[in-house]
Amino acid sequence: MASAVIFDLDGTLIDSEIDIRAALNRLFAKLGLAALSRADVMPMIGDGARKLVERAFAARGLEANEAHQTDFLEDYEAHAADDTRAFPGMEQALKTLVARGYHLAVCTNKPVAPARTILRDLGLDSYFTAITGGDSTAFRKPDPRHLQASLTALGVSADQAVMIGDHQNDMLAARGLGVSAIYAGWGYGLPEMAHGAPRLDDISALPALVGTILSPNPGHAAPEPAR
Repeated sequence: MASAVIFDLDGTLIDSEIDIRAALNRLFAKLGLAALSRADVMPMIGDGARKLVERAFAARGLEANEAHQTDFLEDYEAHAADDTRAFPGMEQALKTLVARGYHLAVCTNKPVAPARTILRDLGLDSYFTAITGGDSTAFRKPDPRHLQASLTALGVSADQAVMIGDHQNDMLAARGLGVSAIYAGWGYGLPEMAHGAPRLDDISALPALVGTILSPNPGHAAPEPAR
């Protein structure tokens, strides 16, 4: 039976806050609103683009409308990888996991188009067999059916998978399916979001921790990457 590692994207694989914040602040500048700081934006990330924009406007005592949502997404998608980078050590961890035979996927509440763009532009797309975005199904994390879509795409059962994420949505989706989870302590979330999952702060230790949870797949070639 194949084993799989499912990653959240923002705050787990990549540090994308700077480009998210830049797009929000370009929109705010057009509207004459004060700019948001990194500290403002980090806790807004994790529930998809719509919630992000709603929270950004709420921080200024305003309500976002559909035009604001559209303007943000169009601008962000054009600049999604300007300054976004993989967290230090992440690519080596991915290489190690793939070399050990694990199948990898991304399950993110971010729309799938910018998710694919970022992974491609950062040269990370080839590591992943499946990418499930917030608009890929009718469900989003913490709904476990979103995570189930990733497992289905990989042909992997819940007991042979581990979810890695920095938000309670990741931990709760995993719990709902009976999937093991690792809390990404290097990300944007708060400590209490781990919901009892083991917390890891050192990305270089990720393959070893995965190995204590899952058996690798020696001799199992990974499927073709997502297109």
